[in-house]
Amino acid sequence: MRAMLELKNVSHVYVSAQEASLAVEGLDLQVTPGEFVSLVGPSGCGKTTILSLLAGLLVPSRGQVLIGGEPVHGPSPRVGYMLQQDYLLPWRTIRGNVLLGPELAGRQSRETEEAVERLLHEMGLSGSAARYPHELSGGMRQRAALVRTLITDPEVLLLDEPFSALDMHIKLQLEDLVHHTLRRMRKTALLVTHDLAEAAAMSDRVVLLGSRPGRIRHIFDIPAELRALPPMQARREPGFQDIFEAIWAELEEGEEGGDA
Repeated sequence: MRAMLELKNVSHVYVSAQEASLAVEGLDLQVTPGEFVSLVGPSGCGKTTILSLLAGLLVPSRGQVLIGGEPVHGPSPRVGYMLQQDYLLPWRTIRGNVLLGPELAGRQSRETEEAVERLLHEMGLSGSAARYPHELSGGMRQRAALVRTLITDPEVLLLDEPFSALDMHIKLQLEDLVHHTLRRMRKTALLVTHDLAEAAAMSDRVVLLGSRPGRIRHIFDIPAELRALPPMQARREPGFQDIFEAIWAELEEGEEGGDA
């Protein structure tokens, strides 16, 4: 099966007037269609750099970045990007924010509007579609941001700590909602998170990076019995603690061994 996301010997250097800094080095990674993969590791290990390379916002200093077997040459409608901040436009309603992408792409139609209504309903936002962002909670705003990302029907979703600013109970609810929605729509997803439990609960695989320059230290395959469950339920399973502790131990070993 051809990979949906692929990094081939990718390195990236940030260059300023004062210095050159190697952010990631020698990355080789494949993510298959429909797979959910998380990137974890210490601060500064290049997780967000990897998302920016896949999104076409950065050009790698060395190596190749591929989406669906094709080289990435810049931002593409095939890729949706969801961030910690929702960046909803305050002067537009929730429905108006969601429709912004199709409007800019010249793809607004009756079918698109019907799809928006379906997604808003699935996300529990039907009653809030005519409200403005400042009238909604952080969790509801993130739901709206997810609808806005999905309505353009990207093949790939890049998720950069989208739940980290939320209260724990809202965060857990959104993990389940996002997990269910992406599975149902068969989307390929790459999540960046500092929360090892979140990574283990939501993912098919967890990729642990070492400290700057970011290199892949270890890839954990999440057991099939956990992958089949919603994240909140997976957290309660006896085997969940084992995989969490294995990821934690590898992270700790890297830091103590001077890899950090």
